[in-house]
Amino acid sequence: MADTKRAVVLLSGGLDSATCLAIAKSKGYDCYALSFDYGQRHKVELLASANVARAIGAKDHVTTRIDLRLFGNSALTSEIAVPKGREPMENNEIPVTYVPARNTIFLSFATAYAEVLEASDIFIGVNAIDYSGYPDCRPEFIEAYRKMANLATRTGVEGTTNLKIHTPLIDLTKAEIIQQGTNLGVDYGLTHSCYDPDDAGLACGECESCVLRHKGFVDAGIEDPTRYSEQV
Repeated sequence: MADTKRAVVLLSGGLDSATCLAIAKSKGYDCYALSFDYGQRHKVELLASANVARAIGAKDHVTTRIDLRLFGNSALTSEIAVPKGREPMENNEIPVTYVPARNTIFLSFATAYAEVLEASDIFIGVNAIDYSGYPDCRPEFIEAYRKMANLATRTGVEGTTNLKIHTPLIDLTKAEIIQQGTNLGVDYGLTHSCYDPDDAGLACGECESCVLRHKGFVDAGIEDPTRYSEQV
């Protein structure tokens, strides 16, 4: 098992994670995609993640259920309204769409999965350029988590694996991400980014995620395939 080049890829079904999966696949990894049904209001992304995993050719795709609505305190996991018309990183405030410790939780599951697979590689599509200011998307968090994970696992302590966390998008603009994914054949029409879709799964076009996504396509000079509830 250990001789196989395996990687766990966190896959939300959004633009960034789809690109990250395509990059991992292009590097020759057998990709084990990991998605989460965590009580998010935008569950249409779970269908998107399944479609993306299938289209890009993940070796396997696991969706695990955890209920972060138990804690709430986020517009994505409670009845707090999703902000509309807010500029990303406005006033340098962390927005209410931040889900407490989400990437820490997701990476913990990915670490466990990687240990079972005897994989030394995890890919996560965090970005610190065109993003909403979430603290768990920063390079210093990723590096701190990597060090901790290698201390916390049997395979790390025994030297079977030396866990690496790949963040190939972290220093790219949204336009650069889209251009790279397009070159790798990613069908962005399969992806979903909106925090507050309507009952039909159509993107609102007004939340921060929609604004960043649409601007990325405009800046990249590539047609936006997103299905919006209203014209953006």
